[in-house]
Amino acid sequence: MQETGKIRHLNGKLLIAMPSMGDPRFARSVIFMCAHSEEGAMGLVVNKPAPDLKFNDLLEQLNIKSGNDARDIRVHMGGPVEHGRGFVLHSRDYDISDATLEVDDLFGMTATLDILEDISTGNGPENCLLALGYAGWGPGQLEGEIQANGWLTCDANFDLVFRRGDGDKWQAALASIGISPSFLSSAGGNA
Repeated sequence: MQETGKIRHLNGKLLIAMPSMGDPRFARSVIFMCAHSEEGAMGLVVNKPAPDLKFNDLLEQLNIKSGNDARDIRVHMGGPVEHGRGFVLHSRDYDISDATLEVDDLFGMTATLDILEDISTGNGPENCLLALGYAGWGPGQLEGEIQANGWLTCDANFDLVFRRGDGDKWQAALASIGISPSFLSSAGGNA
């Protein structure tokens, strides 16, 4: 993890919503952090599927032909900001020069139609998920929420982000840092 001043950069990490999370939009959320700096933070919720929206339906709405090699990837509600915009979180085996954000050695994020076209023809990344919208924080906002016990953090891994069922990701993220949900309380306190 990189340190700059007092900011602990969370790029490529997961945020795990605590039961005390005051915002119901983030209850039991797992958020993959794409960018975190002194200027703010941006992440994608990876465990809240978009109701009634399939990848092929989205391709059709965008007038993108689906080839025979296309696979149906999961579509998620990535967060409350710009929920009409799509972001593809993917493995680093895919890159579009000047369009892919290289989050870390394992994960990249691309938000152009090119990646959807490539996925539709079987030329996209091996591992990916599509998120509509994102979660965003202004300078210092996320740090304040973490200090107020709103979030825990853990390392991201392919299995948890791409392969595990959406309903299991929150508990799996907690388990990855040795915490059982039964030990969590929605009440916070100071010692």
